[in-house]
Parts: sequence; C-alpha cells; structure tokens
Amino acid sequence: MRINGRDYRTIWIDDDGRRVHVIDQTRLPHCFETRTLDDSDAAARAIKEMVVRGAPLIGVTGAYGLALAAARDPGDAAIEAAHKKLLATRPTAVNLRWALDRSRDLLLAAVPELRADLAYAEAGRIAEEDVASCAAIGDFGADLIRAAAEKNPGRPVNILTHCNAGWLATVDWGTALAPIYKAARAGIPLHVWVDETRPRNQGASLTAYELLGEGISHTVIADNAGGHLMQHGLVDLVIVGSDRTTRAGDVCNKIGTYLKALAAHHNDVPFYVALPSSTIDWRIADGVADIPIEERDAREVTHIVGRAGDGSIVEAQLTPDGSRARNYAFDVTPARFVTGLITERGVCAATERGLKELFPDLADAA
Repeated sequence: MRINGRDYRTIWIDDDGRRVHVIDQTRLPHCFETRTLDDSDAAARAIKEMVVRGAPLIGVTGAYGLALAAARDPGDAAIEAAHKKLLATRPTAVNLRWALDRSRDLLLAAVPELRADLAYAEAGRIAEEDVASCAAIGDFGADLIRAAAEKNPGRPVNILTHCNAGWLATVDWGTALAPIYKAARAGIPLHVWVDETRPRNQGASLTAYELLGEGISHTVIADNAGGHLMQHGLVDLVIVGSDRTTRAGDVCNKIGTYLKALAAHHNDVPFYVALPSSTIDWRIADGVADIPIEERDAREVTHIVGRAGDGSIVEAQLTPDGSRARNYAFDVTPARFVTGLITERGVCAATERGLKELFPDLADAA
C-alpha cells in the first residue's frame, strides 16, 4: 500500500538480508515511523507491545524473530528458547503458533550451519503466502460487495467493519479490508462505517488511516453506534477479521465483534468474516470454551493517547483515580451468527463441513 508516495509492506528485510524492519503501529496515525528488529528479543517486544499487530502479521513477525535467533545461535536449545519466548507474547492469535511451529520444525530437521538461511527463506515464504492469501480474500469478498451493489443500484454499498483488519494487520492487502480495496479499485461505489474500537482505537487510528490513504469514503463511529445504524437500514453488510477461527466456525476477534454480530443477526444484515486458512485452529471446535482470551493492561482502558493542540502526542486519563478496569482484548462470535467465511479458497458456511470442503488437505493433516 502507498504512504507518502512510496509503496510499503508492514514488514521487510534490509539489504543485508538479516535485519528486519516494521512500521511502528503504536505511532499511527499521527506519526509514521519504522523500527529495526536486530534480534529475537526485539521481535518479541514488537509483538507484545503491539508495534506490530493483527494475527497474520504477528505470525510473520514471529517467523522472522526465529530467523533472527537462528542467525545468532543456530543450536537446538537457542531455537527452542526463541520459539517459547515468541509464542508467549500473544496467546489468542493462532497464526503466531502456526508460523513458529512451521519454522521451528523445518530448522530442527536441518543441520545447524544451514538453519539461518533456511529460517529467513521460510519467513519470506510465509510472508508471500500471506500476501497471496489476502489478495485472494479480496477478490472473493469483492464479489459479495458487487452483489450488494447490484441489489441497491444508484447508491454506495455501506459496509461496517470492526478494529483493523487491513494491510497493517497483515503483510499487505489485509483480510476484512481487502475486499473493500478490491471493490473500490473495480469502481464499485462504497462507504465504510469504521468502529473506533475501544480501548486501543485501532479502527479510529489504523483503519481510518488506511482508508484515507486509499481515498475511500468512510466515517468513524462510536463502537455503540453500529446497532443503531443497522436498525435504520444504513448497513448493507458487515465484514470483520479473525484472530482465531475454530474448525466449527466460531470466530475470535477484537472485543466488541460479538455484539456487532448479534445486532447484524437481529436486523438481517449479512455478517462475514475474512480470514486466511492460517487463522483456522483445527484442534478445537468450541471457541467460547477453548480459545484463550488475552487480557491486557488496564491502563489501555483508563487512559487514551492522542494528539494535543500543539501537535504533541499525549496520554490522558479518562477515569477517576481509584476506579478499577478490566481489559479483555477479544471475544468469540458463535458460528450461528456468521453468514459466511471469506477465505483464500472462496466463501464457505461457518461450519466444520463448510471449512472441510474448502480445506480438506488441512483438515486431514490436523
């Protein structure tokens, strides 16, 4: 995607073939800065501190973190230690475990002197696979938007999304936003309702930033406004991303997604979830019971970061001294509230059968 006249991905390798660079998403939208990851500790901090975030990008960063570790020490113990450290950074997004396990297993099967080069090559393959998957998700999802446009000729398609599932959450294109980008580039008129997504406001800061850069019509709304818009016929479809999807179609995504799904179900608004197959956890069926829900620092709820009148970036306290806060980062939407899953192989029902029909190879291997 393009920023200030230059094409960027969210993660890339230096000319030396070893150092890893990322966009610092904690500084957006008011400051565009990049960070260099010199070792696996830096990669782990970037994931934990949400310098990088979004399930697919976390997975790719984890793979590069393991490559950075192998470049320092290609021994079995060092690789296992780096794997454990990186895996502990974010418990909910399954892409991280998927990418780390894939890379670790490849490395441990090779002789130590080959491991660093293998690790970087594998991380690069995972990154390229993510770009291809997200582009395909965009194509399949754009067909849904096109169909919605044909039902309502003469006006834009109104799409509601939640959090940030755009190119900043992946290597490029995004998941939930990829169909929007593809549809917009195909000339389909559309408008996006952007949930602010408290408490970290990734919708207001990141999704709005992306859409503004692409010149796509959008409006930022308070998280609680979505149901009202649906009641009044102002939402044609909802498209969100996923940090983990069970084999039965339950979807774990940013906190507040479940409430949007309930409102969509009650108002007969199609509710789609866009995800690459790396986000499917074939080991579990019941998302509510079995997906670990990350609980983050309560300060993200009690304080907010923004730009002051003088242009400086400041943090302000929202709550009274002494009030406690809880900060659940994700919730689970049961499959029965999901109209369909948009994947790199097509759109399917949010059921075990639907997923297996698209991904028989992955289901059998699980």
